[in-house]
Amino acid sequence: MKRLFVTLLCTAVTALSAYAQDAKPANPNAPQFKFKNGDTYDFGTIKEGPVAEHIFEFTNVGKEPLIIQNASASCGCTTPEWPKEPILPGKKSKITVRYNTQGRVSPFTKDIYIQSNAYVPDGKERYELHIKGTVVADAKPAEKAPAKN
Repeated sequence: MKRLFVTLLCTAVTALSAYAQDAKPANPNAPQFKFKNGDTYDFGTIKEGPVAEHIFEFTNVGKEPLIIQNASASCGCTTPEWPKEPILPGKKSKITVRYNTQGRVSPFTKDIYIQSNAYVPDGKERYELHIKGTVVADAKPAEKAPAKN
């Protein structure tokens, strides 16, 4: 019984100490994103109609080339565009995100999922970018076609 207690105690201490440590990449040379202005962009209040666009600029601060395999969004109204070529260590690049505001009068929060070989903090499988804002109706009424006689 005493042996079981000691074994459980050791297992618990080991698990807690591993949990308490900062997550570090398994590969210390792994590529890593460093976004110039963070990973969230707030459009604020924008008018319905045009496509809203934001460019997320980043640097690969790792020691190996960063390769983005895919980028997708949480809904079809948001489209990401990403570099298809490897980003070498120390080099900069960008991910462009477009949000279609047409017919979407309301607050919004959208996520962009980046699948790459980069180290991702918090043990997540992919890096996430976020956009948010509020779309308001355009105050200008739509022009009507002239009546035909």
